[in-house]
Amino acid sequence: MTDAPPRAELLLDREVPEELRQELVAAFDGLGAPPVRVRRTLDHRGAADVPWIVLASLPLQAFLSGLGAEAVKDAYEAFKGLVRRTARPASSPGAGALGEAPEAPPAREARPMVLRDAVTGLDVVLEPDLPAEAYETLTTLDLSDFTMGPLHYDRALSRWRSVLDEAAG
Repeated sequence: MTDAPPRAELLLDREVPEELRQELVAAFDGLGAPPVRVRRTLDHRGAADVPWIVLASLPLQAFLSGLGAEAVKDAYEAFKGLVRRTARPASSPGAGALGEAPEAPPAREARPMVLRDAVTGLDVVLEPDLPAEAYETLTTLDLSDFTMGPLHYDRALSRWRSVLDEAAG
């Protein structure tokens, strides 16, 4: 029996517009990720049930290693901008009553993009306002240093960390 080739999978909240879905697929493709399969969350789930807006599952260590290559620098810069945009997808304003102005959409809290390693199941949380050094250190991150996720960037310590790993000792 042969092993299936690695692939990436994006699970998008239903709020993510089609245009943004296409940009995400193109961004992962441009960064050298395996072929991307896209699915959406179920309609009966609300935003409160899903703390992330995009969950990307792929062979993460190889993907992160490839991000540091000179050949993908432009795609990498575009990816960082896409993480910021993905956290707050555009929404269409609601229609008001007859003769009234459309209602403003309710303010939504930013939700991160999550990269999930298809091999270990570790999650790396990409918040929309991560500093440049977070992305720089992400490209050299060794996932084998962690056993439990999720991994978050600690701005005070300027490093990626897993609170659960630290708690477990």
